[in-house]
Amino acid sequence: MSLLYPVAAILPIVLAGVLIIGLRIAAKFVMPIALAVTIVIAYYVWDFSGLNIIASTIQGLFISVEILYIIFGAILLLQLLKYSGGISVIRKSFADISSDRRVQVVIIAWLFGSFLEGASGFGTPAAIVAPLLLALGYPALAAVMLGMLVQSTSVTFGAAGTPILIGVQFGLDSPEFATYLAAANLTMMDYLLMVAARVAVFHAIAGTLMPTIMVMMLTRFFGKNRSWTEGLSIFPFALFGGLAFTIPYALTGIFLGPEFPSLLGALIGLPVVVFAARKKFLIREETWDFLPVEDWPKHWIGTISANPDDEITRAGMNLYKAWLPYVILAVLLVLSRLHQLPFREAFLTFEIGWQHIFGTPISATSTPLYLPGTILVLTGIITMFLHKMHLEDIKTALSESGRILIGAGFVLIFTIPMVRIYINSGINDIGLDSMPIVMADLVASIAGQVYPFFAPAVGGLGAFIAGSNTVSNLLFSLFQFGIAEQLSMPSTLLVALGAVGAAAGNMVAIHNVVAASATVGFLDKEGEVLRLTIIPTIYYLVTIGLLGLIASQIFV
Repeated sequence: MSLLYPVAAILPIVLAGVLIIGLRIAAKFVMPIALAVTIVIAYYVWDFSGLNIIASTIQGLFISVEILYIIFGAILLLQLLKYSGGISVIRKSFADISSDRRVQVVIIAWLFGSFLEGASGFGTPAAIVAPLLLALGYPALAAVMLGMLVQSTSVTFGAAGTPILIGVQFGLDSPEFATYLAAANLTMMDYLLMVAARVAVFHAIAGTLMPTIMVMMLTRFFGKNRSWTEGLSIFPFALFGGLAFTIPYALTGIFLGPEFPSLLGALIGLPVVVFAARKKFLIREETWDFLPVEDWPKHWIGTISANPDDEITRAGMNLYKAWLPYVILAVLLVLSRLHQLPFREAFLTFEIGWQHIFGTPISATSTPLYLPGTILVLTGIITMFLHKMHLEDIKTALSESGRILIGAGFVLIFTIPMVRIYINSGINDIGLDSMPIVMADLVASIAGQVYPFFAPAVGGLGAFIAGSNTVSNLLFSLFQFGIAEQLSMPSTLLVALGAVGAAAGNMVAIHNVVAASATVGFLDKEGEVLRLTIIPTIYYLVTIGLLGLIASQIFV
């Protein structure tokens, strides 16, 4: 095969990377350009017909609407809790657990942040955790750094499993993959469950040390003595905090599926670790704190010195009522996903679709009742009544949710159609495989049997560019599958490695850094944050790469 084809296939991705990373142009301007370039290449190089391009675009819009529905549900629930006073109560409850900043990091950043990721995803942890830490007296730079670091282990199963259920599923949805499933006598859900189990195990191994790393980063870069060992001295408690999350997380990913690991891992781990902290379990006598504010370097400080949310409190709101909506969310998700109960099949029977769009082989379908967005919206409605919310507060929560949604939606309506054109481009009359498969052939021939080490970095690159694990999975899952086929490796292994790497890439995703920085008044200082978050990102990608290389030799 001519080198022209893989070079042409990778061009839109490289172009997007150069414009976003190199020239720092916003994604909302770059992705329309990348889509246009993809269309030109598909039409003139892949002989992908105009009707197929239109059909793929419509298919991409179907997927975009699904993602936006989930984002809206997640943001709506969070905004309702904000205006009901629930978030205020949850925040204040954390301040009384321990005065040791290292203990606070394990509980607030790691466990509470992971819970927010499991329930909401899409950058929510940083948007909540960073201002919470700022309000508790953390430097703005430290608050953003910790808000970014929590977006790692929990991300692949964020927003009730969206990066797997939407990202991997529709990233693989292609004629090549359909042929594979038929030959293996598998359904798409069978395959996703296998990927989810592998992802959970890889994340659990690498993620168990993340609380320790977060604490060590805090003491090294924000402590009086600039010491790694001051963070390491609380290793037993930090390790306990890691295991309290990753053990139920891994078991849930293996036995229940992709919707639950982050959500249930945090729901189980958070009360366990909070109870242990109150009992001083594994916590040494001395406490660690920052220097007085007047001794902080200027580059630590943002333009906001208090909670930017202007904390909303309501009479009668208590910790039980504040947490109840999230408990209801977890219960409803479990009930709607269990095969033994009738709800799952009932939700799946309602389907919206367009088969063979304009007479092409391309179809688009959606099962809106089964999407996590429906459960999130339903939980939001229940919250309105549980918290006896005023109509004006509900209107404000809806308005803010819609405003945030518009910002996310503009980028998605260009990005997802681009991905679908990539994946569907194998439907042509010149015998070319789809663009991801062609790219995979070239990479497989160069990297050979050591490719599993680099698979996480590919996923990480996608998240770095797109700012989303879901979009990275949409873009690169078929690429990972194609390399696995070329190298005769289990495709679930490489797809899982890419998904885990995409989660790690969130720690350095520029979009997420900007969003987190905005919540604490630390804008235009992204470089300061990235210089810190790149360290744990490298740890994560290297660790997962080595695990993937070992696994590829065991399961080959």
